[in-house]
Amino acid sequence: MRGATDPEGRANRWRRRLTRAAVLALAALLLASLPWLWTTVAARGHAYDEAGAPAADVVIVLGTAVAADRRQPGERLTGRLETAAELVHSGRARVILVSGDGGGTSGDEPAVMTSYLTGRLGVDPRRVVADPFGLDTYDSCARARDVYGIERALIVTQSYHLSRAVTLCRHLGLDAEGVTARCPGCGPALLVGKTVRDYFASGKAAWDAVRRRPPAVRSPADPAVQDALKG
Repeated sequence: MRGATDPEGRANRWRRRLTRAAVLALAALLLASLPWLWTTVAARGHAYDEAGAPAADVVIVLGTAVAADRRQPGERLTGRLETAAELVHSGRARVILVSGDGGGTSGDEPAVMTSYLTGRLGVDPRRVVADPFGLDTYDSCARARDVYGIERALIVTQSYHLSRAVTLCRHLGLDAEGVTARCPGCGPALLVGKTVRDYFASGKAAWDAVRRRPPAVRSPADPAVQDALKG
């Protein structure tokens, strides 16, 4: 009898262990996904395509890598700038705040963005303000509020980044609405890769939001955006 029942007992024990492992793995996955769920749910109802974007005085363009020559925007940054310029030309925004890393590894993001907007895209230089210390999405949102005195804005970035950007800005007190940027060169593989990257980046976003960390660079109030709106 023992010989007949032992294999069955061992099989039952393995099944129980596998079930426990599966439950723990599922619980870990759900826990790891909470930040991504937060950014996704919180941004719901606050994201628009370019044609359906609402009006706001200010549009914030979040920086990303510039081209290899360090003088032109990269493809995805070009898409963001084209979208922001269209919002201004169509009268749905008045001033553009370009926020990025002035000492980035690929180049000076705000300087390149400003040059492209005022040159190639024909935006009035008096309507463009540059923040060289928007070192990440959280910092860009916090500085827009604290340094530049912005209360309401459109946030322009690509679809894979939009929910996280909108959620962070709204969490930090900005009345932010997201506008999906054009995405030249964004094939399926790139979009999947960027979406996965943003899934993991949402964990840092949630941690920054929970502890209300200050931006990496603190600056005194800058009236540049308010002055541009008066012009």
